[in-house]
Amino acid sequence: MLAALGPRVLSLARDRAAGAIPYLVPPEHTRQARAVLGRGPLLAPEHKVVLDTDPGRARALGRTRVQRPYLDLVNYTSNLRRLGWGDADLSGGGSDALIDALVAHGGPAEIAARLTRHLDAGADHVCLQLITEEGADPLPGYRALAPALGLS
Repeated sequence: MLAALGPRVLSLARDRAAGAIPYLVPPEHTRQARAVLGRGPLLAPEHKVVLDTDPGRARALGRTRVQRPYLDLVNYTSNLRRLGWGDADLSGGGSDALIDALVAHGGPAEIAARLTRHLDAGADHVCLQLITEEGADPLPGYRALAPALGLS
């Protein structure tokens, strides 16, 4: 498996590996990645989630994990630009729309619906990264999400 974002590395994942694990991508990227990979190779994008129904709190927490280091790394910002995100979205810690696209938030059912968009776009699996307050145990959050994801 390759950690692949752009079309050249996705092509390499198709031709020389078992598939791709794109990191920090919305479902729109998953649709494009599946088109490059074709039907055979495994596609398992990562998606960050915040288990919080308050959009302001959820965005603030998600933004802390997106802004540093990813919005300072050219491979991630180039990928987001290919997906149509502009300077205004990528500056200042990321626009609310960008954070919403990269970090699913809400209750378990809302988060499950958001992650299902990757599956609908061609993913075989979605790598879930639960973001919690610094030092908080993520296990209760994963346990709360499991039934909505059909994992209980």
